[in-house]
Amino acid sequence: MRTAAREVAFKITFASRFTGTFDHELERALAKAENLTKDDCEYVKRILDALSLHEGELLQLIDENSRDFPESRLFPADKSALLVALAEIKYFDDIPNVVSINEAANISSKYSSPKSASFISGILSQIIKE
Repeated sequence: MRTAAREVAFKITFASRFTGTFDHELERALAKAENLTKDDCEYVKRILDALSLHEGELLQLIDENSRDFPESRLFPADKSALLVALAEIKYFDDIPNVVSINEAANISSKYSSPKSASFISGILSQIIKE
C-alpha cells in the first residue's frame, strides 16, 4: 500500500501551495516520520517530479473540469489531493485510476471539508472519461 507515501506527497504538495516550491527537507522529515520504505520514497519523488514538469497542464485540467469553482478558488488541500491523483492518472501506468480516485477522496476526507471527497471524485471521474 502506498497510502502513507501518497499522504507525504500530498503534504509536500500542499505546503508548496504556500511556498511556491517543493521543500525537500520537509520531504525527508515526513518520510522519516512516516517510516517510508525506499520504494515509498521513490514513489514520492516520482510524484513530485511529475508535478514539477506538468503542474500547469494538470491545473488546467482541474480548471476545465471543475464546474462550480475555477482552479484558483479551490481549497489548497483539495487542489493538492487532485494534483497528486492526476499525476498518477496521467503519468503512472502501474496505478489503476480507481485507486488514484479513491486515495484522493480519502485524503480529502481527512484533510479538507466534509464535501471534498465527492467533489474530488467527481472531477477525477470526469477527467478519466475524456
